[in-house]
Amino acid sequence: MTAKFYTNEFCRDILMFTEKNMKNINNVIFLSMLCLLLCLVHSGIAIDPFSVSHSLKTECVMKPPRSSVKQGLSLLSLSVEDDSDQEWEIDGNGAIREMAQRIQLQQGIIYSFSAWVKLGEGNNKKVGVVFKSENGRLVHGGEVRANHGCWSLLKGGIVPNVSGPVDIFFEIEDREAKISAKNLSLKQFSKEEWKLKQDQLIEKIRKNKVRFEVTYRNNTAVKDAVISIKQTKPSFLLGCAMNFRILQSEGYRKWFASRFPITSFTNEMKWYTTEKVRGKENYTAADSMLKFAEENEILVRGHTVLWDDPKMQPGWVQKIKDPEDLMNVTLDRINSVMKRYKGKLTGWDVVNENLHWDYFEKMLGENASSRFYNLAYKLDPDVTLFVNEYNTIENPEEVNAAPVKVKEKMEEILAYQGNENIKGAIGAQGHFSPTQPNLAYMRSALDTLGSLGLPVWITELDMPKCHNQAKYMEEILREAYSHPAVEGIIIFAGPEVSGFDKLTLADKNFNSTETGDVIDKLLKEWHQKNSEILNIFTVDHENEEEDVSLLHGLYNVNVSHPQIKNLSTSLCLEVTKEVGQRQVVRVVINA
Repeated sequence: MTAKFYTNEFCRDILMFTEKNMKNINNVIFLSMLCLLLCLVHSGIAIDPFSVSHSLKTECVMKPPRSSVKQGLSLLSLSVEDDSDQEWEIDGNGAIREMAQRIQLQQGIIYSFSAWVKLGEGNNKKVGVVFKSENGRLVHGGEVRANHGCWSLLKGGIVPNVSGPVDIFFEIEDREAKISAKNLSLKQFSKEEWKLKQDQLIEKIRKNKVRFEVTYRNNTAVKDAVISIKQTKPSFLLGCAMNFRILQSEGYRKWFASRFPITSFTNEMKWYTTEKVRGKENYTAADSMLKFAEENEILVRGHTVLWDDPKMQPGWVQKIKDPEDLMNVTLDRINSVMKRYKGKLTGWDVVNENLHWDYFEKMLGENASSRFYNLAYKLDPDVTLFVNEYNTIENPEEVNAAPVKVKEKMEEILAYQGNENIKGAIGAQGHFSPTQPNLAYMRSALDTLGSLGLPVWITELDMPKCHNQAKYMEEILREAYSHPAVEGIIIFAGPEVSGFDKLTLADKNFNSTETGDVIDKLLKEWHQKNSEILNIFTVDHENEEEDVSLLHGLYNVNVSHPQIKNLSTSLCLEVTKEVGQRQVVRVVINA
């Protein structure tokens, strides 16, 4: 599809604004790029924000692929004929000349942006998209690493807090770099349309079709056999952090154990808690909390071996100035905590927040984090080792721990000699502000984190109290659950007695708050309901009605028959993540 373009004085106004204000935008060059009149042009080249990132190569491709999008209203489409090599060059003044008037955005509507970009020269430069409102407010909407000679997909978007017109710009960290753009698209979704897309993807990535075939030994079907299905462990885990107050409150313990399959401890495993005085370790609280978790079959994620923030070291560590002495006590710490909990945890944050902070790198050398991951791997090779950062999915304006930088940090650690076999994972903390979450940006950020093919967890999800906290939290949780890269979520919350003041899930009598009701609803929704089905399997033909859709996880299955007294058999079943492949469970009855 070839788009029509319009030119007017508004284009020159943007160029004048860009040149005039260049020095006031942190030396980042803002490249004006759009817009098409609101003629609602549909493009067959627009990128579906819900496309499974692992199936589409999005970095350094010679020719951007086509991807037909049927849902979502297209407000912007700058595309070219299928076989054309045309692209939109951004000149030295920072503008695409083919522009038109501003785009009017509506409050609460989700806008998904995509464009293929490449550099005129150089490699590995960050290119982002920025939305500028009438009052001059800049909203960062996504970013990608671009290269010379090949195309990379820039995805993101915006969920406006107020209605009004916006201009859209590219930004690039290198003032001298030239970029080209191709197949620009801005698509709008109502909240209902977005949730429908989420639900469709959940059916694909969180469930699988299972066919039960109950037969006698002679291969004839056992007609009307009853198959009882009970999920014992879901594959996707929604958990909650806990703190030492759980040891002091029986009500807190009962409340927690009745809900959550996984946890992490807020402070009790941290160095400043376990060794307040040099050489005098105290794991009493952590050990007791772990004992409670084990007794209630609650998995525990380790948080944290080390923390790269200089202010978060034990007081006596902060006074050490000799690098050799610091290295010795740090190695002692890693050995102590890793050996103590070997085989008891599902994962570890090894060097927490090592993009925002660099205490160990400054003191012990630039490869300090990679070396510590190497030691952690040698001490417990079966445990998952996380890079864990904040502002990665929740704050589009983040510089230090933007998704591309978290991805690069993980790649750097895995590239260090001896680390190639580490079971790596990415932790996105998720400390959201008390405003409408930018779901389009969050999805694009998860796409970037998931492109490594490693597990992604939301590790510390919370939000300060606000009028719409329950609504916003549900939107965030559903966004994470509907993304194929995300394998679990831990919220930083609890009942009133726990002291979690931001995200309180129950009052002093353990009655659920509005946000607590949301969590309980999702725990129930994301756990397969117990069910009974009749064996309608027939040997001589295929019938899709014989399939049942089950959430991934472990199940107990019992087969019985209302008219055959001694016909009863049980088995364990794991519904796996083989997307698009039906699982067949054959049960042979000796009768």
